[in-house]
Amino acid sequence: MTVHDENGDEGRRRGRRSGALKAAGLLLAGVLVLSAATTAWAYWHLNHNIRSVDINSALGDDRPARAVVTPSASASAAADPLPTGSLNILVLGSDSRSGKANKELGGGDSSGARSDTAMVVHIDAGRTRATVVSIPRDTLVTRPSCPLSSGGSTAPAYGAMFNTAYAVGGPVCAVKTVESITDVRMDHYIEIDFSGFAKLVDALGGVGVTTTQDIDDDQSHLHLKAGPHHLGGKQALALARTRHGIGDGSDLGRIGLQQMLIKALLEQMATTNLLTDPTKLYRVADAVTASLTTDTGLDSLGELMRLGQSLKGLTADRVKTVMMPVVTAPSDHNRVIAKEPAASDLWASLR
Repeated sequence: MTVHDENGDEGRRRGRRSGALKAAGLLLAGVLVLSAATTAWAYWHLNHNIRSVDINSALGDDRPARAVVTPSASASAAADPLPTGSLNILVLGSDSRSGKANKELGGGDSSGARSDTAMVVHIDAGRTRATVVSIPRDTLVTRPSCPLSSGGSTAPAYGAMFNTAYAVGGPVCAVKTVESITDVRMDHYIEIDFSGFAKLVDALGGVGVTTTQDIDDDQSHLHLKAGPHHLGGKQALALARTRHGIGDGSDLGRIGLQQMLIKALLEQMATTNLLTDPTKLYRVADAVTASLTTDTGLDSLGELMRLGQSLKGLTADRVKTVMMPVVTAPSDHNRVIAKEPAASDLWASLR
C-alpha cells in the first residue's frame, strides 16, 4: 500500500507554481527590459537622425523683430503649456544629391545643392490656421552678404536668382535672404531632401491627388492623365518637381502642383491614425528625421513632437496656400520679380 504525504504533495505543487511564477515574472521582466531598450534605441536613433544649423548664432541681432507672444490665462496656469503664439517657418525642399538615393531621385550629377522649393509657413496665434506662401525660385532678388561657416562672408548680389542664396551660403543665407525680402522674422528653419520626401510619402501609404490636365514630362519621368491618382513616393516627388509638362514650363506652374501636394499630405496624415500602428509611426518618423535639417530650436525629437502637439488643431481645410505676387522681370523674360505693393502687403500681413 502506498501512503501519500498530502503535505509533501502540496508543498511540491506550491514549489512548481512558485517556480512557474518566477519564470513568468523573469520572462515578463525580460520583455519589459527589451521593450524599454528598443524604445530607448528608437528614440536615440530618431533623435540622432536630425541635422541642425545654428542660424540664430550665425545671424546675430541684425534681423527682423520676433513676434510678441502674450500667453493666455489657461496657458499660464499649466505647468508646461504648449506654445500658442504665431510662428513663421522657412521650409525648403533641397535638391541635394548627397547620397545614392538623392542622386538617383535628382536625375543626374550635380555639385552643391539648391533650394528647389521654398515656402514660408505662417501659423496664426492659437495655431489652428496657417498660410503657406511659395517663393518662386526664379525670382530675382537682392541677395545680402551672408556669413559662412568657414569664416568670412559672401558678397552681396543684385538681381540674383532667389535659389542661389542656398547654393552660396546654405541654410543661413537662405534664411537671411528671405528675411531681407520679406522683413519677416523666420522663427524656425526646416529642410527636407528628395529622398526624405519620397520616403515620407511611401511610409504614409502614398498620397491621393487629382490633376486637372495631362502631364507628360520626360525630364521628371512623370506621365499622368488628367484625373485622380494615388501616387507613391517617387511619383509624388516627380509631381513636385515637374514643370516642363505643364503650363508654360516655368516654375510658376510647378508651384501650384507643390501646393496641391502639401494639402494632400496633410489630409493623408489626418486620416492615418499613426498612434494605433507603432510600426508605421516609426517608419514615418524615421523617413522624416533621416532627411531633415533644422535650426537648433527644432533639432531634437522632443522639440519636434512639441511643435506637432501644438498644431493638433490645424487641419488641411484651415491651411491657405498662396504664391508671392510676381511679374515678369524686365531684364529677363525667363525670370520674375516681386509685384509691388501686393508682395509687401502680403508679407506685412504675416508679421
